[in-house]
Order: sequence, then structure tokens, then C-alpha cells
Amino acid sequence: MDKKALTERDICTKFITPAVTGAGWDSQGQIREEVTFTKGRIIVRGRMHTRGETCRADYVLSHQPNLPLAVIEAKDNSHSIGAGMQQALRYAEMLDVPFAFSSNGDGFLFHDRTGLSDRVETELALDQFPSPALLWDRYQVWKGLKPETVPTVVTPYFDDGSGRDPRYYQTIAINRTIEAVVKGQDRILLVMATGTGKTYTAFQIIWRLWKGKQKKRILFLADRNILVDQTRNNDFKPFGAAMTKITKREIDKSFEIYLSLYQAVTGAEEDKNIYRQFSRDFFDLVVVDECHRGSAAEDSAWRDILDYFSSATHIGLTATPKETRDVSNIDYFGLPVYTYSLRQGIEDGFLAPYKVVRIDFDKDLQGWRPEAGQTDKYGNVIEDRIYNPRDFDRKLVLTQRTELVARKVTEFLQATDPYHKTIIFCEDIDHAERMRQALVNLNAAKVAENRKYIMRITGDELEGKAELDNFINPESRYPVITTTSKLMTTGVDAQTCKLIVLDQRIQSMTEFKQIIGRGTRINEDYDKFWFTIMDFKRASELFADPDFDGDPTQVFEPGPGELPVPPDEPEEPDHPDTPDQPRPSGDPLRPDETGNPRLRYIVDDVEVSVLAERVQYYGADGKLITESLRDYTRKCVRKHYASMDDFLRRWTSAERKKVIMEEMVTQGVLWEALAEEVEKKVGHTLDPFDLVCHVAFDQPPLSRRERADNVRKRDYFTRYGGTARQVLEALLDKYADTGIENVEDIKVLQLDPFTRLGSAVELVKAFGGKDRYLQAIQDLEQQLYG
Repeated sequence: MDKKALTERDICTKFITPAVTGAGWDSQGQIREEVTFTKGRIIVRGRMHTRGETCRADYVLSHQPNLPLAVIEAKDNSHSIGAGMQQALRYAEMLDVPFAFSSNGDGFLFHDRTGLSDRVETELALDQFPSPALLWDRYQVWKGLKPETVPTVVTPYFDDGSGRDPRYYQTIAINRTIEAVVKGQDRILLVMATGTGKTYTAFQIIWRLWKGKQKKRILFLADRNILVDQTRNNDFKPFGAAMTKITKREIDKSFEIYLSLYQAVTGAEEDKNIYRQFSRDFFDLVVVDECHRGSAAEDSAWRDILDYFSSATHIGLTATPKETRDVSNIDYFGLPVYTYSLRQGIEDGFLAPYKVVRIDFDKDLQGWRPEAGQTDKYGNVIEDRIYNPRDFDRKLVLTQRTELVARKVTEFLQATDPYHKTIIFCEDIDHAERMRQALVNLNAAKVAENRKYIMRITGDELEGKAELDNFINPESRYPVITTTSKLMTTGVDAQTCKLIVLDQRIQSMTEFKQIIGRGTRINEDYDKFWFTIMDFKRASELFADPDFDGDPTQVFEPGPGELPVPPDEPEEPDHPDTPDQPRPSGDPLRPDETGNPRLRYIVDDVEVSVLAERVQYYGADGKLITESLRDYTRKCVRKHYASMDDFLRRWTSAERKKVIMEEMVTQGVLWEALAEEVEKKVGHTLDPFDLVCHVAFDQPPLSRRERADNVRKRDYFTRYGGTARQVLEALLDKYADTGIENVEDIKVLQLDPFTRLGSAVELVKAFGGKDRYLQAIQDLEQQLYG
């Protein structure tokens, strides 16, 4: 047997797997082969999308399914033993496992990340592969696990038989949290981006601690009633009769799992503090969902609950740790045991990427000053000063501005899909109501179909709140467009929301992350792979803030002699208990945040216009593309092709041009968006080849039709006769109409007009067989691009 002639899979089957099983690893439960653990980043192409490469480990070895220990990267025998080590180490880091192996079938290169061995890397013969017991013992030492804690650590996940297993990052979050608990850590913070399954992760943590007898009575706290109900009816359902929801009445202490709304167990009056009916040591675990909100503040009423049950282990869950001078998650919980960020979620393909449509109005950028003595619609004389975005829709309402926002939203939906679920974030309830009215007038036909096409969903209005479940239900078509203020910023699992509109001044990074999180969920069944952010208040500038997707950094007060810390920008008031504060409508008198009356001017006759509009895309580096799409593409192409000759060589040498196009997508080229922008200026459709040559190398672009006509002028077809010539002429027309991809796909012969010339088999035979047909296609491409 020539070992070097074997494929990588043959090497796995004939050499690696026998060596691993021979060392005592159970092929049924401890060995998993070809484990794909990411989904592949979603790459948006205009209105289309594709997925990038997934991460796939050749082998993942586990003590048991919930405790991975090692990865093995295999190569065929033409590679060295260690050729796969760097890839194995990358996967080991991602999967949080201490051991990595590389093999080509001759033996193994073993890398020990624990720091417990004298040698980091050791070459092993095939019959020297470590046993499960050896790696498990070393793992326990690495993690600092004591014998009495192991039974809890090895407690299995809940398995309902559906085949749903925790994703790789959920596994890490669960294991690190459980390890922290069994080692006695009493304050634990877990940071996971919105849409990555925090509640499911919390369930598995609680399940294993509960089943492992580590924790007997658990309190799960959330800040929205809908979150508590969703948790109880969905992820926590397996707890069954052991679980109850606390309400503001006499409590039953016979349960083991308690779910509660913060507001249901705390209040200003002592008799409202239902939690005091429990003894201080009743709960031994308290899990705090969305802990970035009121529980983070030292003087918060919510913190009273945590202080009361201070003997329990406290686990905080958040997508957005809050770190300001006055409020700190880290000060209370400590540094996160694990962070899975929005950027990582998008990179792995578990979260939806986004593009941003920035629309700037003249009055927003230039400000507005009333004329002397000018009055509003109620006859109030408008205070003479310059009004800016800080004032709009709070102290001054420009009615035409509201109508223009509604018009731009309507135009966007009509150009894409008028039934795309949409959330419009407004300054307050009054603004949300005005926005609803403006949208209703612009979408009269849709509202006539169903009055719930547009709904205001705010905390003061029962009818709107009642539609929240329908909005987040993928199977419910209505409501389509919702206007809101604070109610929908957190905890709304809107899986099919494809448009988020920001007409709210946002200063809080925490709130901004929560709002963006409403769109990051993916729902493949409903074609939700990415979403759009339409920004009217320049809130998307926060994307450029280094804190947007970085690790949380605690803010310390300076001590004597220390350098002062610059003060944080003041945040808008955060009222978690009453997310939407209703205000009287129909009258310009409004209370301000302190409850004192203020005058809000309503102005109907001030014209507002669009000054600038641009689209920004989520780039391959995780940042918004803020430069022009042409400049961005030019940089992407020239990073890989130093000259046009380099690009020409790569293009002409490729058997299929589609491969080059897909490569360039992964390098950041957004074909459809680029074509849409460039073709508007040149006035005709362009081949991808001409797009690149024009944008990256300043070449005059030819249309596909011009390229096709140039081929005809050269009498290229004279070397072919009969049916073969007719096929090539039809292929040239197909290229001019639809591009090179269809020409390269042999299945095109099954379509009109080729079917009128004969069957696909007959047409290929006209060239003398498949090989000669494919050669003719390559010759045609040489003529097109030569």
C-alpha cells in the first residue's frame, strides 16, 4: 500500500482512528469525527447572502459529551506529522480544550496547553496515543478540580432526545460557570451577545447544578414579565412540577426552582417585599438575567434582593455589562468567566450581520432657530435659540421631520418587502404615537388590509402591548411595523425583525447594544439571515466606539495621587421598572424627567429635507465600512492582487470564474452592492471582471454585450459548425444577458433556447464529448477576456 497515495479520510480510517480506539477511547461516546462547530459567517451581497467557511475539527475527544478534552487535526501522508498543529491549536483555543494533536498517519504531534508538562510538544508513535484516563486526570489538575467536585462537573446536560446540543460557546460558558461554582466562587458574571442563547445556557447551568445536588433551591430573576413567561414556557419547561413563578401573593415554599419578575418581589413598602417571606438562606443559587440593568447599581431596589440572599451563589447574565462611575457589574460580580461577543457571533455565523443606512436631515445637521416672535401650532411663542437633535421630539417637534422619517421607512420597505418586521425606536411615547400616525397615513392600503399592520407598542397602552407576542411570533404576519420607546429595547426575541429604525438619541452604549440586539437573531426558515439599521439620529456612530464590542472595562474612581479618569458622557435616565413613562397627549405641556412641567413646541410649517444618505456594510474585519464602496473594494482587491497583470493571470487561469468570485467575497468584495453603485454611473451592466478592472485598476469598463459583440467580430465561431456553433452563439447571448456563471454551468444546456437544439447529451456530443465541450467553454472565455 502506497501510504502517500491515500486521501486524508483514508489516513483517518486506516491509521488515526485505530490508534485512538486502541488507546481506550470509546468510539460511541468519546470520539466525534468531522465536527463542524461554527455555521460560517453570513456574507451579504446586496440583497443576497452566502456563507463563508465553517470551522470543522477532524476529531474532538471528550471525557463525556459535555466535557471536550482534545482536538486532532489530520493531514494526508504527503504532509509532515505537525503540518496540522497550528490549525489544531486554533480549534483548541476556540473550544477551550487543553490538548491538541496533529497527525499524518505516521504518528502524532502532541501539544499540551496546560503548562503541567516539561515539554509543550512531543512526538508520539501511533501506539503511544494517551488514554482517556491520562488526559482526564491532567484536565482535572489543570482546572483545579477536587475529587468531591467532580460528580457535579460530570453531571450531563438535559437531553430531550431532539438532538439539540449546546453550541460550542454555550458549552464553554456552562462548563466555566459550573467549575467556578464548585470551586466556591460566589459571584459569577457571564457575558453573551443578544441572540446567542443566554436563557438556554442558564437552563443547562441550573439543570446540571440541580441534578448534581450542588444547588437545591434556585431563584431566577428577570426584569420583564414576558421574559419570565418565555423562560418558564420554553427553555425551563423541563423543570416541570419542580418550578413555579412568584407572584405578589402568599408564596409556596415547596418548590425548588422559582422564577420571578424583579418588580414582583420588591417595592417601596416593606409588605411588598415578598422575598422576605423566604429565609435568608432559603436559596443557594440566584441567577440574575439582564444584570446590566437596575441590579448593577449599588442603591438599586433590585440589589436588595441580592443582598438579602447574600449567602447564595449569584450568577449574572448580560449581553451588555454596564460600567460607569456609578454602576458596575464587574464591581459586584467580578470579571466575566466567559465572554462571547457580537463580533464573534457574527464571525461564527450564529448571529446576523447588518448594514446601516445613514440618513441626515438638514435641520439635524444645521440646527433650527425660530424667527422673532414665531409661534407653534398652539400659539405658544417659541423660545429664541438654536434647536438641535438633542431637542427634537423632546422640547421641539418638527412635524415634517416625523413625516419625512416615516416616508423614508415606507420607501425602504416598498423597495424591499413591505412585510419585513420593523421596529422604530422613538424618543418617548408621544413621539411613538406621532410616528404611528404618520406611517398609517403613508400606508393606508396596507392598514386597510389589516389595521394591525402598524402598531404602537409602549408601556402605557394595553392594546399595543397585547400585540407584542404576535410581533415576535414568526408565524404571525401582523403587526409588521411597530413604533416604541423603551419597551422593546431588551428581551424581545424578534427572530424575524429585518429593519431597525433609530429615531432616538442614544447616549448609553448599553442601550445601543440592546437595541441592535433586536435584529441579530437568525431564522433560516423565514429567510432572516441579516438585517438593516436605518439611522436618523447618528446613533450608529457608536459602532466606531472601541467599547462597542470589546471586553468590559471597569471604571475606577482615582485615589490620592492617581491620574483622574475623564468623566463619562451622561446617559439618558434608565428606568427598568417602568420602561415607558406615559405623558399627557394633545397638549404642549409635558413633564420633564424630574416631573416638572415644561413646554414642548409643536411646529407644522418648517420644511425638513435630506442632506445626505449613505449605506454602510458590515465588513470582513467586523467593522462598518465607512468609506465609499469603490474605495473599499479597491483596497480589498489590491491587497491580494498588486497589479492588473496579477489579477489577469489569476482570472484567466481559473477553470471556473465563479471560484474567483467566491474567493473575492470572502476577501470582502460585495458584488451586488458594488455593481448597483457602479452601474448607475456607467449606465450598463458589467461583468465581475470589468467591475474589478474598473474599480481597482481604473480600466474603462466594457458591458457584457460589448464583450460578446467583440467575440463575434473575430469570427471565432468559424472553427465550429452545425449544432456546436449554434450552442456557442447561444452561450454568448446567455453571457450577455446573465453573466459568466451560467455559461460555466453545464446545466444551462437543459434550459431554453438550448432545449430547442437538442437534449443536453446530444449537444455535448456535438462537440465530441464532455471534455471537448468544456475545452470549448474555456476557449470562449479566453476570447471574452483575452
